Amino acid sequence: MPKILVVSATAAEVAPFLNAYAVEAREAPGQFLASPASPDVFVLITGAGMVSTAFEMGKLIGSHFETVINAGVAGSFNRFSIGEVVNVTQDCFCELGAEDDKKFLSIDELGLGRQNVLPLHPFENGFTKTIPKTNGITVNTVHGNEKSIRSVVERYQPHVETMEGAAFIYAANCFNWKCMQLRAISNLVEKRDRGSWNMELAIRNLNESLNGAVKSIINR
Repeated sequence: MPKILVVSATAAEVAPFLNAYAVEAREAPGQFLASPASPDVFVLITGAGMVSTAFEMGKLIGSHFETVINAGVAGSFNRFSIGEVVNVTQDCFCELGAEDDKKFLSIDELGLGRQNVLPLHPFENGFTKTIPKTNGITVNTVHGNEKSIRSVVERYQPHVETMEGAAFIYAANCFNWKCMQLRAISNLVEKRDRGSWNMELAIRNLNESLNGAVKSIINR
């Protein structure tokens, strides 16, 4: 049986999946849990953000998983509707760089690394063909200001944004793990309006797709 790892920033985002696999997770970071219902399914709750994601995944050095799936919600830059589930196959550390007066210099331009990340070993099978592929940016500050939104759209033309995605792909690449970033749209990236978000719909659809992805691996 292939070993599968599900990585999520919060337990709330994958709560239906945790219930289905009898995983008892608290809403606290740094939990690495095995499923009593399926011994080859594991869950890692990292906490929000790039630092927590990279650190908690890094603690798994020496482990091997057939497939690693990052599951969570995301904001959409008007490309996808609230509730849609996407596969982020290209991500970007869009804030990593330096200001040169009014100009932004990426880490690439500084000669200190690369801001764009793609999975070295993308998880693909019949199931993934049903999920639209897209590109994203990973941020420390979720966009909610019209001026900053225009700026980041002009610079990167992103379709979605998250707070963990690029760090997840980076860590998975370091371990040579087959990976997939599965995201459900909870809100549009616009002037912040929590009243227009639909977390319930996003989480429900996310977990349906996550369960489908895991079953497609187990039952292959």
